[in-house]
Amino acid sequence: MVELLAPAGNIESLDAAIGEGADAVYLGLKSFNARLRTTNFAWNQFEAAVESVHRQGKKIYVTVNTVCEERETERLYRFLNYLNDVQPDGLIVQDYAVIRMAQEFFPNLKLHASTQMNVESSNAVRLLQKEGFTRLVLARELGLEEIKKIKIETGAELEVFVHGALCVSESGLCLFSSFLGGKSANRGMCTQACRRFYTAEVPGGTKQGYYFSPCDLQLIDQIPNLIQAGVDSFKIEGRMKSAEYVGNVVAAYRYVIDHWQEDKKGVVAAGKRMLSADFARSKTTYWYGFNSNKDAQEQVSSKILNPNQAGGTGIYLGKISATKPASKELIEAVRKNSSNDEDNNSNMIQLATLTGGAYDPDPGDSIRLHKKDDTGRESHKVRSVEITEDGRRWLDIPTGFSMGDSVYLLQTKSMSKRYSHVLPYDLSRYRKQPGDQLLPILDLTSVKDKELSYFPEGIYVQVSSISDVFAVQGISPVRIIIDYNSETKVDLINQKTVLPFSKKQIYISLDPFCTSSQEDELSEELGKLIQNGYFNFVANNIAHLQMLKNKKVNVIAGPYLYTFNRWAVSWLENQDVGAFIMPYENSRRNLEATFDQKIRPRVLVPVFAYPTLFRMRFKLPQDYDFTYFKDKEEKVFRVNSSEDGSFVIPDEPFCITDKIKVLESAGFKRILIDFSNTKVFRNQIKAIMTSLTKAQPLPYISRFNWKDGFYSPQQMEAYKAAAQRALEKSNKQRDSHSKKQNARNLKKKKR
Repeated sequence: MVELLAPAGNIESLDAAIGEGADAVYLGLKSFNARLRTTNFAWNQFEAAVESVHRQGKKIYVTVNTVCEERETERLYRFLNYLNDVQPDGLIVQDYAVIRMAQEFFPNLKLHASTQMNVESSNAVRLLQKEGFTRLVLARELGLEEIKKIKIETGAELEVFVHGALCVSESGLCLFSSFLGGKSANRGMCTQACRRFYTAEVPGGTKQGYYFSPCDLQLIDQIPNLIQAGVDSFKIEGRMKSAEYVGNVVAAYRYVIDHWQEDKKGVVAAGKRMLSADFARSKTTYWYGFNSNKDAQEQVSSKILNPNQAGGTGIYLGKISATKPASKELIEAVRKNSSNDEDNNSNMIQLATLTGGAYDPDPGDSIRLHKKDDTGRESHKVRSVEITEDGRRWLDIPTGFSMGDSVYLLQTKSMSKRYSHVLPYDLSRYRKQPGDQLLPILDLTSVKDKELSYFPEGIYVQVSSISDVFAVQGISPVRIIIDYNSETKVDLINQKTVLPFSKKQIYISLDPFCTSSQEDELSEELGKLIQNGYFNFVANNIAHLQMLKNKKVNVIAGPYLYTFNRWAVSWLENQDVGAFIMPYENSRRNLEATFDQKIRPRVLVPVFAYPTLFRMRFKLPQDYDFTYFKDKEEKVFRVNSSEDGSFVIPDEPFCITDKIKVLESAGFKRILIDFSNTKVFRNQIKAIMTSLTKAQPLPYISRFNWKDGFYSPQQMEAYKAAAQRALEKSNKQRDSHSKKQNARNLKKKKR
């Protein structure tokens, strides 16, 4: 029997999902999950949910689907120990550290591979099956035929997204939000930079739009085909959506799953009608319905991207045209009527009027407000509507929003449906929570010097074209890394060009995305490359690890195999990985914490790169006649389309070339200059080498997260508190100085 899996971002959504017939729910707790901005579950609520859901014969899965830094691994260990005690039906995971810890300490935990593990092929599935995974959540970029192939070749338990928001970046492996302020999508802090309003440079001027804002996925008409393909679980996205949305969508898919055999066409049509009020964006079937990968690559962009669509969900209510303070009486009434579990700031309200929308919200309606500069979004339940003599409707909204900000309707009070409570009203007997267990010390496998002969000290340079191989030979790198793409592979396989490096000096960097339709061809090509004398490879997908097993080659874990902690490193070591490239999101502090002195000779640290902020599997639409675009802060970006997809990169590179002495003194003596997805210019090479030699910074660069690390709300609060203390100290010193000066002046006058 196929499973219908629903999101539970809060208790109300849990009630709606179970009430409408979901077979299972997935939820997050307060940490280590990719939706940290939603309510999530407290410890006692979660424990009660597991017990209550199981009593109804249904299942519950927990999201542990973020990457964690070395300093967080002890907390992760305690969290896994807690989950092992409560025993949910599965953990949805991304970080290899979870795999390694579960294997070592918690073998009874059932692991499900998150979609952000980039599982797109049978080879990736086979590797994870061997590692103990009981279910694989496939990448959303796969079509029906690709899913069929994986099921036939592996027989694995497969979970597929069928409805909800899409990430325009392939497999959600996106650096965009992190690059703009440390709020990493891989750590549950995504600010949805792809959905922002951009200005593009086009021939003759500029034009504006939400160029990378994708439509929402809707595969209700594909449910019969997916059932016949052997998919085991149909997943609905929406842990940040309302309970109304969850209930409505679950009801529609429940109906189609249960009745499609009776009248497929009529039942699907009825399901679509049920979804007409899901308060979401325009819909797409994405990669489904194409006969070939080439057709999809050429055409899917027009099906998914909607440049006229704002990033918000819901029905557009208009923009704020005026605001005024709320009365003391209204604020007090809101405070009294607020439940204890509501946000403490829920009574911080003002009044506002809206213009430009087609619906007038009423008390009880749920709305979402978006700042016009994309710096903030907030959901809110309307408590009061005042109609003045001039006919204007003034509704309460949170403070912090002003004229020009947009407002969307999430659900109406009149539409709200009451569901039976899944959790008991009294949660006092549920008292489990993470303990204070100490994480056992992990020593990484030591490597003999001779085993690193393929990985000498010095400069490594990465390029995306054969012509650029010749352009960088003047740098005299120890190793050259060549991206394996549609251009370079023909030359490398057929040995068309005599390269200015020996084959032992060449590393081939494999594409991070290895789909089901491409893997057989890639596997054959790898065999030819090895026959041609290439033995050094950079793996960027777990499928590559499976393909290269027992091939007597040297494997480096690329930046897409996230190594943010030593437990992830240890798992990759067990997959015959000998060395590692630092992920571009990493910080100096975490790099040094992850790799101790004896392991640092096995780490390649990027010091210059135009990192791919996100990549789309498809080519951009033909009317996207631009290369450069900028945001409201005037930050400039580039987008390039090729046979390999579309890439967005920053105009300002990540650069820490001036920190070379710091790196060397710390034991990191292998550095990477990465020209991937960009053209190499000789004047740029000269500037980079000067910066390395003189340890001087280059102009117009980004440090990414190197200095400050990932954004942390707690850290920001600490910074604010420190700044406030510094200000208070300064004020006291100034006051003290002023008092002393006044006293001296008074003394002079008396004389």
